[in-house]
Amino acid sequence: MAHADTDRADLRKSTAPDGRMTFWGALLQNGAYQAVANTLFKSQRRQFWILASLPLFWIFFANLGPIVEMFWIGFLDSYPPKVGHEPQFTLANWAAFFQDRVFIIPFFRTLAFSFIFTAITLLITYPVAYFLAKHVSRKNQLLFLLLLLIPFWVGEIVRTYAIMILLGNNGAVNLALKSLGLIDRPIPFMYTGFSLGVGIIYLTALYMLLPLYSALEKLPDNYLEAAADLGAGAWTRFRRITLPLSKEGIASGCTLVFLISTGYYATPVLLGGPRSTVFAETIAGFFHVAGDQWPMGAAFSSIMLIATLGVTGLFLKLMGRDGKGMMR
Repeated sequence: MAHADTDRADLRKSTAPDGRMTFWGALLQNGAYQAVANTLFKSQRRQFWILASLPLFWIFFANLGPIVEMFWIGFLDSYPPKVGHEPQFTLANWAAFFQDRVFIIPFFRTLAFSFIFTAITLLITYPVAYFLAKHVSRKNQLLFLLLLLIPFWVGEIVRTYAIMILLGNNGAVNLALKSLGLIDRPIPFMYTGFSLGVGIIYLTALYMLLPLYSALEKLPDNYLEAAADLGAGAWTRFRRITLPLSKEGIASGCTLVFLISTGYYATPVLLGGPRSTVFAETIAGFFHVAGDQWPMGAAFSSIMLIATLGVTGLFLKLMGRDGKGMMR
């Protein structure tokens, strides 16, 4: 009976209201089409691979492909290829990193800055995410999130220049402090680790906020109410309930912010100073000079990638995440 109903439904779809056969109806009844369809979609496994082929192609060739190429170039003695010269395999590009402090210092400075900025971003955005998730009505949460998203509709350069205008000698911060009588002359905020930190935190705050908000929004209110009824104070409820149940958001947000912070280039160039040079600037220098420096730039980029992934993996291990991305 069910098959008969299905056949009648297919027949109605294959014919127009005036009784003529539609294009799709004719295609469905075509023998060659049926043979191809039966071959391609014979099993669920085959259907999955057909549907997943394009996303997998994008992941492996558009995303992983450039990274693999970067690793390979890092082992060559010259690149781009030159006429009459066959690139040779070498480890000199990788060894150069460990032979000069001028490379090592920006590397560890970048990791330290990213770690500190990630921690500060977490401390700043966690109360905001908690307020949005637990103290703003659901009908207004979308509006508040939209207001937080608006600055991220413009590019990194524009937002970086906004920070420069804010922290400059004649910027809003110095003018406000001067009008309040707190300073006599402008405070040199710009081109320091402070201005770099403000810029990085401003640029990455949303990547921390959204995972935290998502985790806190799922936290059942009755857990906190039950704990309060049992005599738990605000700090105890936060330490024993809210914080453990929001670890997923903390892990995701910190991972995103840390990885993004290590890769910023334009913002450190515009906001940082000589004492806040980051490793991305060092890497960029190899690509801005003669072409034979590209292999060293690729090797240094690979070192930075390996280090950041290693630190991230260690952090996720400490946070207790398993291979499926769930908290233990």
